[in-house]
Amino acid sequence: QVQLVESGGGLVQAGGSLRLSCVVSGRIYSSYVMGWFRQDPGKERDFVAAVTWSRGNTYYADPVKGRFTISRDNAKNTVYLQMNSLKAEDTAVYYCAARYRGGLATRSLEYDYWGQGTQVTVSS
Repeated sequence: QVQLVESGGGLVQAGGSLRLSCVVSGRIYSSYVMGWFRQDPGKERDFVAAVTWSRGNTYYADPVKGRFTISRDNAKNTVYLQMNSLKAEDTAVYYCAARYRGGLATRSLEYDYWGQGTQVTVSS
């Protein structure tokens, strides 16, 4: 069993930056893929970014390319999402997710474990 705990959300003005953290506890295998998703009320949970636990390969959704950076610190069992040049449309609850089967994936149903979410609000 894996537990994920996010932190770092908050209120920021448009153009500003935030860094989200996701602490991972439990047994983590090299095949794991870690992802960030976001969700507005009444909408589907959308893929933001993913990183492979072993090699650090990354993948981004088009709306955040060039602005967000996903990374992981294996020694600290932590995944980060650095968000720069934030826009009002980035406002959402952000969720950390883990997939144990390997392979970069962009659909929420392909992930096995989820955190509780952290709210990010960008004021325009």
